[in-house]
Amino acid sequence: MNIWHCNNPYGDPKIIDACSLFGMMDVSGKRFNSEDPVKAIANMHDRGNGLGGGFAVYGLYPEFEDDYALHIMYTDADAKKKVETQLNQWFDIIRNEEVPSREADVRDPPLVWRYFAQPKGVRTLQHPDDYVVEKVMRVNTETGKAFVFSSGKNMAVFKGVGYPEDVADFFMLEEYEGYLWTCHGRFPTNTPGWWGGAHPFNILDWTVVHNGEISSYGTNRRYLEMFGYKCTMQTDTEVLAYTFDLLTRKQRLSIETVSNIVAPRLWSKIDTLNERERELYTTLREIYGSLLMNGPFSIVVARHGEMFGLTDRIKLRPLVAGVKGTVLYLSSEESPMRLVSPKLDKCWTPRGGEPVVGRLGATKMDAILTKEVAVC
Repeated sequence: MNIWHCNNPYGDPKIIDACSLFGMMDVSGKRFNSEDPVKAIANMHDRGNGLGGGFAVYGLYPEFEDDYALHIMYTDADAKKKVETQLNQWFDIIRNEEVPSREADVRDPPLVWRYFAQPKGVRTLQHPDDYVVEKVMRVNTETGKAFVFSSGKNMAVFKGVGYPEDVADFFMLEEYEGYLWTCHGRFPTNTPGWWGGAHPFNILDWTVVHNGEISSYGTNRRYLEMFGYKCTMQTDTEVLAYTFDLLTRKQRLSIETVSNIVAPRLWSKIDTLNERERELYTTLREIYGSLLMNGPFSIVVARHGEMFGLTDRIKLRPLVAGVKGTVLYLSSEESPMRLVSPKLDKCWTPRGGEPVVGRLGATKMDAILTKEVAVC
């Protein structure tokens, strides 16, 4: 059967509003299991087609919270042998094991291994994070058969080819708890549906799930390559993860500033601002023009202690936010939020290009930032 036809009665292979996003964060830091995130993303089953699903979980490895958790996919036994030789040269391996899994409705799973590691070859004045990024890029470019798809501390990505609820079943996610979960169901349009190309995309603690298309991918990629990042996952979303790492970790810009780089204000809007603001936003456009993400998108981005949602500046892809107590929800649709929390304290649709941010340690709505809140 034509896989496109399964979810598309019109026979059109380009479903422009597809892909599902869901994020759930308890800003008090309380950890919770996979039940609600999996239930929510499964509610948007029809937004995908079984060619990609995945999850990012924060706070799930407290016993290894100071170690880098490297999750690696291997499609070849020789690649595993070569990469493990390199890993033992680069890192002190605290523990290594196959990622637990069970038989589930996923396609052609590779061998998925995880390593809890500490860098041991860091050069003078080199930050350990930079060292890890350097080694991740080497693994991902040298064999073509081994891919580091998760590399942060006390967090992990689990993804593959299947519907997200089946990927959750495969990786036995009911055995994990975290204070922040992001989820994705994929409907590939222009890029391959394969294990490494599923969402979330990760580097260090950063993860991104994305609905839409980055038509500026070539320009974005070339800019990032000047800073040592290599795009190997055959999916445009990869540039977003590296962009957030570069701008926030290395260049120490705020989330609000980065949002104005990837989804900048229109020139017609900048011209209406006061002199100080006009100078600021003009400077951002001039310096970081190559990191403007052109095309329709909605994203949910996470790192330790923070989750935020953002759409393109004219909002060509959907994003809805909700709050219940200390829990922030971000979703492609309102229905998944209502499914897991029927009586939300607040629900709204953020404006295009304006981030909704949840930060760990907050105890009230003041921690969740948006310039305009309209109750759904």
